[in-house]
Amino acid sequence: MTIAHMVIGAGGAIGQALTAALASRFPEDTIYAVARYASVTPETAQNVRAIAMDTGDDKAVGAWLQELKSQGVQFQRVVCTVGVLHGDVDGVNLQPEKKLEDLSADKLMAYFAVNTIIPTLWVKNLVGCMADEHSSITCLSARVGSISDNQLGGWYGYRASKAALNMMLKTAAVEYARRNKGTALVSYHPGTVDSGLSQPFQANVPKGKLFTPQFTAEQLMAFLDNVTPAHSPYFTDWQHKPIDW
Repeated sequence: MTIAHMVIGAGGAIGQALTAALASRFPEDTIYAVARYASVTPETAQNVRAIAMDTGDDKAVGAWLQELKSQGVQFQRVVCTVGVLHGDVDGVNLQPEKKLEDLSADKLMAYFAVNTIIPTLWVKNLVGCMADEHSSITCLSARVGSISDNQLGGWYGYRASKAALNMMLKTAAVEYARRNKGTALVSYHPGTVDSGLSQPFQANVPKGKLFTPQFTAEQLMAFLDNVTPAHSPYFTDWQHKPIDW
């Protein structure tokens, strides 16, 4: 058996920081950095293996993970950073909706395709590929995905797709408790991170609450040190405080 770790969506700011943090924390293990366009720079740690893959290709993901499994690879920490708030998704221009009239079927489908379906497909394909003890699968969610905490409204597609992701993880945790008993599932709110996702909205962020990707990675790594399948699934924030589903 060979222990490895993985970042899905490793090309983004948070993904790059998490890859570096995992490589530093686990120098003897392989870190798989999966992104649509694999990136290796002279600064990349020697234990990082960049994998170019369409993260939403269910068959390709499943085949690759099964190949690694046949080689005796088991994952201990997996983090999926894939997500979208604004920008172009396959020709669909996304902007957070301010009113009901802003909704459209193609925009909603784009939000769910990226924020819900891609992470869920990885959770599905990772069954049987996780280490027997102290393993975890984390998906970056958002506080606005909390149904009970929604007081402001707006951002329909983003809120709903993150809420759906939370439900997928909460439901999958029931099955993982039977099939991968050593694995905890985590829905993680990283706060507002200085990245492309938050860039248009940073002017409204309170002082001291715009976090670097490196700080975000450190906070998540510290939280994962203490997760246990007995308390899975988790919905928590960057301060390690639980969020109401």
